Amino acid sequence: MLAAWISHASRTLETGEQSPEARRIYTQHMNYRELEVYKRANILFPQIYRLVRSWKQIDQREIGSQMIRAANSIHANLAEGSTKSVADFKRYLGNAIGSCDELVSHITDAVNIDLMSKTAGNKLIDEYRIVGKQLMRLKQNWK
Repeated sequence: MLAAWISHASRTLETGEQSPEARRIYTQHMNYRELEVYKRANILFPQIYRLVRSWKQIDQREIGSQMIRAANSIHANLAEGSTKSVADFKRYLGNAIGSCDELVSHITDAVNIDLMSKTAGNKLIDEYRIVGKQLMRLKQNWK
């Protein structure tokens, strides 16, 4: 029952719904793994990693390493900030948003220099824009 409430509270906070009961239960028993945005970013990370590892060594070292770090940073900031104060957690959410924006920029660059197709790049950009919106809503509604 508690797990269901935590999952519900996670979704409501990320979508902006203001359920006081859900917020109370969620903040008392926060588990970052239950956040929908964490789940999405965690699923997307291996896609970025495998994509970069398919490139030439020089591209892996240059833009690729930055992409991997940015993609990993998103869900890592959620995990690290989850045990902090509200103000600190919001700072970690801000860091995750910045990493998300950085990754979208790197994906755009990778498309522009023909490291990946425009179709594949746009698909990843669309996914990370969703992550960015979820992070923004979570930051705005976290109390």
